[in-house]
Amino acid sequence: MRNRDIPKVIAILKKEVSRFKTPYVKDISERSKDPFKVLISCILSLRTKDSTTKGAADRLFKLASTPFPLSELPLKTIEKAIYPAGFYRVKSRTIKELSKEICLKHSSKVPDTMEGLLKLKGVGRKTANLVLTMGYGKPGICVDTHVHRITNRWGYVRTKTPEKTESALRKKLPERYWIILNNLLVTYGQNVCAPLSPFCSRCAIFRYCGRAGVEKSR
Repeated sequence: MRNRDIPKVIAILKKEVSRFKTPYVKDISERSKDPFKVLISCILSLRTKDSTTKGAADRLFKLASTPFPLSELPLKTIEKAIYPAGFYRVKSRTIKELSKEICLKHSSKVPDTMEGLLKLKGVGRKTANLVLTMGYGKPGICVDTHVHRITNRWGYVRTKTPEKTESALRKKLPERYWIILNNLLVTYGQNVCAPLSPFCSRCAIFRYCGRAGVEKSR
């Protein structure tokens, strides 16, 4: 895929993903405009199906939706609320400790810089970028497994890790597409451009795709 194709591809993807359900983290960011909810929802979403993330987050936020009340909840209560999210016991400890840290060190306000976010317990670049882009509307490229896989499949970048994909995209992708890229490719990756045997026969951007690494498709 050539850089000059990107505006056409993004326009097509916007139309295509409108047919599918919005990922939960994107949905809650639009509804709540709350960086803390974006942060906690993102942590819950790691290695967890979107429908399970939604249920876990909804139950948890009914109990507490701001840093101090959440930091005061018993660990078992958090575990019960977010089960069966993947690694729910580990995530429960992370959420409780993270909430306490935000209260004590940041006056109950989620940091709005990459540097500040990466210092928080359990926060990596993917989560930090999501908070910056969806929680604060700041420029960033959130690279998860879908963004990494699909941009390499296109042949737009050639990288081995999500971290290197982010770096490559920051150099190559026009900044006006940074924020929207994650939502488009997560949705498209979940519904069309699957990890194994993607639905190439019904892909609206097939002619722009290099299909790198695709050995079997539908």
